[in-house]
Amino acid sequence: MLVKEILNAATKPVFSFEFFPPKKDEEWDKLFETIAALSPLNPSYVSVTYGAGGSTRSRTHSLVTRIQKETGLTVVSHLTCICSDKEETGTILQNYREHGINNVLALRGDKPAGSASMAESLKDFPHAIDLVRFIKTNYPDIGVGVAGFPEGHPETPNRLKEIEYLKEKVDAGADYIVTQLFFDNRDYFDFVERCIIAGITVPVIPGIMPITTQKGMIRMSELALGARIPASLITKVQNAEKDTEVASIGIEWATNQVQELIDHHIRGIHFYTLNMADATLQIFNNIHQ
Repeated sequence: MLVKEILNAATKPVFSFEFFPPKKDEEWDKLFETIAALSPLNPSYVSVTYGAGGSTRSRTHSLVTRIQKETGLTVVSHLTCICSDKEETGTILQNYREHGINNVLALRGDKPAGSASMAESLKDFPHAIDLVRFIKTNYPDIGVGVAGFPEGHPETPNRLKEIEYLKEKVDAGADYIVTQLFFDNRDYFDFVERCIIAGITVPVIPGIMPITTQKGMIRMSELALGARIPASLITKVQNAEKDTEVASIGIEWATNQVQELIDHHIRGIHFYTLNMADATLQIFNNIHQ
């Protein structure tokens, strides 16, 4: 089933989870334990990330097809412009078709380690819109999602231009938008309003990732696509004596985010799980108390 059909048919917010392909073979069983633990929450779909420059691409394809085969869940596979050409991308999409996978998330992707510049890593798809156009022209039956940035795209400081570029991706055939993680819902609501002003009418799905360790918070701040962490949350995390306390703080913060989003009748929520189940399970337990 296409994600856009799931979103259009839903009468209440849908939930989805993101996983990444493990780099070590011994971690695959642990990942499927996580998937099994989260499956009772009845996710409407799950997504699988794609390594920059091919670092985990074969594992992505293996994981996507295995999830589809063994769980029956609707799977969205990430596809990136980085180090990709039309022939390779066409082969991937045809393979997905044959395995009953008909949803992808079209992204530009991050610069691979060791590359001198982004430009040298781009082949047939300079921008995500080029990938969207290729998919919709050659594989119109495949559903396509794209990324959104509630805090603003770090490489497009002009936010009017940023939304203009996003509108072009939607006009090229993107069915929905899933956002990068954020910690202040005001950023999400403002982003949605900007989309509406620009004439973007497809669903905008918020992405949520709870902070569970102090190192994790630092890592989120260091990410190329960044995360603006509210001062009050930073203070709570820094004052925590151990990571179990940090996890409780992060889960409570994310729970409040999710509940507010639900209260505003959003179409869905996408959880970045980091291949772990505990935090997401606790958030679901909290909002259903």
